Amino acid sequence: MGGSVSCCISPRESPKIHRREVELEECPITTTEDVSEDTGTYLQHISDRELPDELAQEANPSDHPRASTLFLNKSQTDVREKRKSNYMNHMSPGLLSKKYSSCSTIFIDDSTVSQPNLKSTIKCVALAIYYHIKNRDSNRSLEIFDEKKHPLSREKVPDDYSVVDPEHKLIYRFIRTLFSSAQLTAECAIVTLVYLERLLTYAEMDICPCNWKRIVLGAILLASKVWDDQAVWNVDYCQILKDITVEDMNEMERHFLELLQFNINVPASVYAKYYFDLRSLADDNNLSFPLEPLSNKRAQKLEAISRLCEDKYKDLSKSAMRRSVSADNLVGVKNSQAVLS
Repeated sequence: MGGSVSCCISPRESPKIHRREVELEECPITTTEDVSEDTGTYLQHISDRELPDELAQEANPSDHPRASTLFLNKSQTDVREKRKSNYMNHMSPGLLSKKYSSCSTIFIDDSTVSQPNLKSTIKCVALAIYYHIKNRDSNRSLEIFDEKKHPLSREKVPDDYSVVDPEHKLIYRFIRTLFSSAQLTAECAIVTLVYLERLLTYAEMDICPCNWKRIVLGAILLASKVWDDQAVWNVDYCQILKDITVEDMNEMERHFLELLQFNINVPASVYAKYYFDLRSLADDNNLSFPLEPLSNKRAQKLEAISRLCEDKYKDLSKSAMRRSVSADNLVGVKNSQAVLS
């Protein structure tokens, strides 16, 4: 995709592109120049530019870090029913299966916001899509994403394809196949979910049984080009999904970008919000991230990182103290000169 957004048609080997750094979200700075005889030019205060809380909550969650994610809201109904059922039956499977640290063994989670666990992240993203489909408000869709009109394989599409909700395992296998074949990263899965929810909000449509595969494919296609170092071209996905054509992939990508209004930027704050909301979704559904016992090798690695950070902060504090002393000396010299003069 390079420096501009475009459809990839060349059948040659995929080129390597530099990863686009996730940019920090910047609130647009608008200045109001109101010249008057008393006050002169008026510069708007930063607090005046911040969104009110009520507007922040109503903002698109894929754009605003404080707006709640759609998939977490969709899952709350089922989560409450599960908790009520477990309470009535005096069951707590999550507590029984969860690992806890003890005096002799410490369990830690290797998944972090910068390096998520691939398998667990894909499972959580598939679960988020499952709740989107199951608890959808309606069946609003577009022809470009309809699997009946644009099939992904030569196999006949079932007559009930638009009314039978897919299971979580089916969604997970579909995403896992694409990620495994294209060698995509866990971060790409999170960006995929951001693009999916952005599409549903911008285009005012729903993800449902008739369109979920093509919507997910389009989001993965776009996320892999924007995020990953190794660019995956449309023709590469045609080799994974044998019966789909490059022309169909190009058309779907073009429509996807137009519906997103070419907004493919994912702020770091939005990415982090989706990561932690996926972890909350995993906890609510007893889909915990893998815990591993703390070994000597991993403990030494953590200790080395801690020492490195500690030395870094010591150097920063020393330099700050030197600057402070220098400033004091400068003030003292100026005072002495003033007295002598």
